[in-house]
Amino acid sequence: MKALRYGILIVLGFVWLLPAYLLVVNAMKDPMTFTSKTSWIPTDFHLFENIAAAFELSGLGDSIVSTLLYSIISPTIAVLVGAAAGFAIVALRLKHGFTWFVVIFGGSVFPLQMILLPLFDAYSRTGMFDTRVGMIIIYTVISIPFSAFVMRNFFTGVAHSTFEAAVLDGATTWKIFTRMYLPMASSALVAIFILQATFVWNDLLLGLTLSQSDDIRPIITTLSGMQSTYGGAQMSTVLAAAVIVSLPTVVLFLCTQKFFSKGLALGQY
Repeated sequence: MKALRYGILIVLGFVWLLPAYLLVVNAMKDPMTFTSKTSWIPTDFHLFENIAAAFELSGLGDSIVSTLLYSIISPTIAVLVGAAAGFAIVALRLKHGFTWFVVIFGGSVFPLQMILLPLFDAYSRTGMFDTRVGMIIIYTVISIPFSAFVMRNFFTGVAHSTFEAAVLDGATTWKIFTRMYLPMASSALVAIFILQATFVWNDLLLGLTLSQSDDIRPIITTLSGMQSTYGGAQMSTVLAAAVIVSLPTVVLFLCTQKFFSKGLALGQY
């Protein structure tokens, strides 16, 4: 029975890795001889040449820098704001706290497609269209409701007597929040950051709607432009760019796994 379970897991693992295999194998092929008939077979190794061609044909480098900024700044702000909202509602027992929570979380009720047109109009009128500040603001606003939802639920599990004891010891609200509640919620904060950073990195819709310059638009929007009729990139070149685009999320996953392993070893979680 145990061998059967391992066998099923191995088969599922191979199936899960098949798209990554196809991506890498076809990204290594010569653009001039690329054909779908040999898509499963590694025939060439032109990966680095294709990556260089991808950077030359599009504003991939500028998009990577911009998307890194969006993926770090916006989730960080959203996590801190969400944690502050959860702390105020649960620990400070904010008046009409649940109503405030519903108002904050209500921002995620409406589908994103419903607000694209008014969002585009507002950005065009205020001069935030095709600016990094505008992109950071919209990614932050979209990330806050989920962050507040998770942090409010997390802080609900912390006994209120912890807050009361800290107050009796003379700690200010700011110290209680930054030195007690935030460290206790480190695992939740990291988890939220990972999810929101991945969402920002993989975003296409907002990037298409609110940006157009190579040094402003997110990386997935640039990658999408390479595949268009006017992109001018061969399929293997586009796939090589996709390999580069996929690496940061993989690195983020590996780094956070190390973070959680260290936390477990120290008994933090």
